[in-house]
Amino acid sequence: MSGHDLVASAPLAGPGSVHDDLPDLVQNFPAVYRDYFDFVWSCTRRLGVSAAATDDVVQEVFIVIHARLHTLEQPTALRSWIYGVVRRVVSAHHRARRAKLDSASQFDLAELPSPRQPTPLDLAEQNDQVKLLWSVLDELDDDKREVFVLAELEEMTAPEISEAIDIPINTAYSRLRAARQAFNEALARRVARGDVCRT
Repeated sequence: MSGHDLVASAPLAGPGSVHDDLPDLVQNFPAVYRDYFDFVWSCTRRLGVSAAATDDVVQEVFIVIHARLHTLEQPTALRSWIYGVVRRVVSAHHRARRAKLDSASQFDLAELPSPRQPTPLDLAEQNDQVKLLWSVLDELDDDKREVFVLAELEEMTAPEISEAIDIPINTAYSRLRAARQAFNEALARRVARGDVCRT
């Protein structure tokens, strides 16, 4: 059963339909869940959470959203506010995972369970274009990568990015320009080396 199956249907057409006002948002959490599930899931994956942990992290994100939705000051900023929640929960997940790996390193690796079989998603992510995209993104520093992913993959506007990661709007615009330039230069280097065919 998917997360979508757990939520009762509500008469909302899309993300814009839950922006009317805060009382409606708080009372209609199932609609927020349904409308933003895919956004939360993809942001979680793009922020480096493994496929095996994504469901648990997404669930934790929505627990926080449910508990904190009443604190949202601007209902029109719901999408960027949700991204802020995703960012904090994923950061906590990465810290906990690093701590767990540090403690596990004290044990014999032979005691660890064997690696899981790849899921269909894992296999899909191994295709050449996706590997190329992420390898180019890996060349960007963290700040540039984050704004590039939010703008180009999540299709967030610069004002939404500014709100989501708590930076001035001018910083968001300049960081996005620099990120796009760095991405294009990294891609051009790969084309010049013959790592990728120009289409």
